[in-house]
Amino acid sequence: MRVTVTFRHVDSTAGLRRYAEDKVERLGKFAPRTAEAHVILSVEKERHHAEIVVVGKQLTITAKEQTGDLYSAIDLALDKIERQLKKRAEKKKDRRGADSVLPSSRPASPPSRRGGIRSQRVAVKPMSVDDAAAELKLAKSDFLLFKNVATDSLNVLYRRKDGNFGLIEPEA
Repeated sequence: MRVTVTFRHVDSTAGLRRYAEDKVERLGKFAPRTAEAHVILSVEKERHHAEIVVVGKQLTITAKEQTGDLYSAIDLALDKIERQLKKRAEKKKDRRGADSVLPSSRPASPPSRRGGIRSQRVAVKPMSVDDAAAELKLAKSDFLLFKNVATDSLNVLYRRKDGNFGLIEPEA
């Protein structure tokens, strides 16, 4: 991570610059893909301001703090950034976890397009029609491909516009 420190209305010291750089570089463990961080330190009368901007791929996080000491302002701003990064990582984890609730409807490979036709591969689970209906009620998708245990054939259960379900069974 590339860290730049800017001083406004205050003399730059090597110790303060090193302190800010070391603290900000620790954020790399929460956001490994961050490209750079910019720390702006300023003083107005008795107020010491620290502003930290972290920029990365699809990420821009800013935190500002004002205290009577630059070191504590840096620490408080870093705490804010850290909380935001943790919250963002937790949201990502929750979104990934929601996809794994229904493994039969999750694509095994990414969808592809062939001449205007969108195709995707899905895992097929053996289940009864009633089990498939219960699973489709919980799913966000409009259809479910499953192997019917009664007939030992592939069936498609779909959600109709009137709210009921339709079943497509192959003829023997």
